[in-house]
Amino acid sequence: MLRRSKISVAKISEISSCPIGAKCRWQLGKKRIKSGNFPCTTHSIYDHFCCIEIHGAFMGNTYSQIHIQCVAAVKYRRSLIALEWKEELHKYITGIVQNNGHKMIEINTMPDHLHFLFGCRPDQSISDLMRFVKGDSSEWINKEKFCPSTFRWQGGFGAFSYSKSQIPIVANYIHNQEKHHRKKTFLDEYTKMLEKTGITYDPRYIFKPLE
Repeated sequence: MLRRSKISVAKISEISSCPIGAKCRWQLGKKRIKSGNFPCTTHSIYDHFCCIEIHGAFMGNTYSQIHIQCVAAVKYRRSLIALEWKEELHKYITGIVQNNGHKMIEINTMPDHLHFLFGCRPDQSISDLMRFVKGDSSEWINKEKFCPSTFRWQGGFGAFSYSKSQIPIVANYIHNQEKHHRKKTFLDEYTKMLEKTGITYDPRYIFKPLE
């Protein structure tokens, strides 16, 4: 499987919009398809197919619509993600996700955790993607010296799937993280997500704080 990671913010511009405005990988697909004339007429803002897959250049006769929200915490739930550089972090993580062939729909961070919602291509595991997201972004944060101490993500992550009709609601929820966290902590939010989706969990191992 082709690894797509180690992307810099400068390369995000390479992942351009499809002809009707929804971001996709049409332009990258043109580099792999000799004729290259496959304008995307299938996308809307919530249709998260990969154009390359639609036109059969990536995986013949494979069509998918998989929407995943991933949640990750800063190690020990420390409040290290600062307002001054969080938007740069969002762009960097978006680059990693889209450079791995997925479609970023919404992303937001609080000082101690990350949410992002994306359209998932089926030939990469979520675990592999999260390994790239967490590993490459923490390396970048430390290289840029955004934190006074070494930045690390907590081990593990949450991944939750949604139907197409739920995407606007979930995207809006992620967009308004600051508002939601005026009333509830990250731990309260996360355990509620687990319970709502029927996931069995052990409270002893949920994003442990520094003791």
